[in-house]
Amino acid sequence: MNRKEFLNIAVGTIITTGGLGYLLSDKSNFVRDDIEKKSIQNTFLQAYEREILYLASPAPSGHNTQPWFVKYIEPYHWIIGNDKTKWLPAVDPTQRETILSIGAFLQNLEFAASNAGFEVQFDILAKTNQDENVVDVKLIKSSNITSFDVEKIQNRRTIRSNYLNDALKQAGKDYLFNDEKDSFTFMPTGSKEYQYLNEQTIEANRIQSYRDEAEKELGNWIRFSSQDATKYKDGLTTASMEIEGFSGWVVRNFYNQSSVMKNDFRDKNIENVVNQVSNSAGWLLIMSKDNSVSDLLETGKKIQRLFLKVREKGIAIHPMTQILEESSTNQELNKSIGISNNIQFILRMGYVKKYPEPVSLRMTR
Repeated sequence: MNRKEFLNIAVGTIITTGGLGYLLSDKSNFVRDDIEKKSIQNTFLQAYEREILYLASPAPSGHNTQPWFVKYIEPYHWIIGNDKTKWLPAVDPTQRETILSIGAFLQNLEFAASNAGFEVQFDILAKTNQDENVVDVKLIKSSNITSFDVEKIQNRRTIRSNYLNDALKQAGKDYLFNDEKDSFTFMPTGSKEYQYLNEQTIEANRIQSYRDEAEKELGNWIRFSSQDATKYKDGLTTASMEIEGFSGWVVRNFYNQSSVMKNDFRDKNIENVVNQVSNSAGWLLIMSKDNSVSDLLETGKKIQRLFLKVREKGIAIHPMTQILEESSTNQELNKSIGISNNIQFILRMGYVKKYPEPVSLRMTR
């Protein structure tokens, strides 16, 4: 069944039932604010612990799998773990992206703890990306802590569309990049590296969209209906994929996991990528010295610090890592753009006229 047939079914449903089909259908996007706050409170955690861990959870992760868990040792002493049920073996077979996401989680945790007046002690336990116990965390109450504005955590949002082509202002680049000059490399619009990354991002998405293993994995993490979004509170929703209005209604009511395997779905994804890369201020590459667990965790913390700074400058970030995930595009990347260090993140950046509210779901475990 192709996209046109889906639309015909949707329209026909409304017409033939006199509107009853629409009234009984899944009419609106389920977003983060729809999660009942009472479900967050029903835990044995102390108040500060509950708040800190919940604020840690809006960290970014591939397909919004949220691949971390918390092992409770005693009050203010936890182990942050690597949840293998949230791995993405088709696009992240070595769990490199998983560890980067856990690093982003740890940065949120550190900022949230400072807001509550706690110093955080991290002790890395993992030797490999597959180890279950990743970091031992202890929180110590302190009067000499600089508080962090946690609204920046709450308001972080990945934006995929409606980027402007305006060049980044020098003041913005200084604010965002100066503290991480050794790890950040920006490729502005118009540069040959920018054009190369555009072309290779499209190619990598074409390869991945038609790689059945990767496409099936994607389908497993799309919460097509609001009922599934409510049940799982993770994954990709029509809201987080920015499928709004009538198109969103069609997807929520007529698409399912098998839909992603259809050629029209794959082709639409590639079309979206072509449109996305045609609008931006440039690409940001984030690098590390090596691929050790400690370096990956630190790199994940760096990307989260960046994410928490861009909104105030009206700049959006869209991680597009498919070049790294497909071997045929990854093997020539460093040589083609003249970079020797390990590239861990590829981010599309650009100004947006309006910054929307966060919508990606979060589990309340």
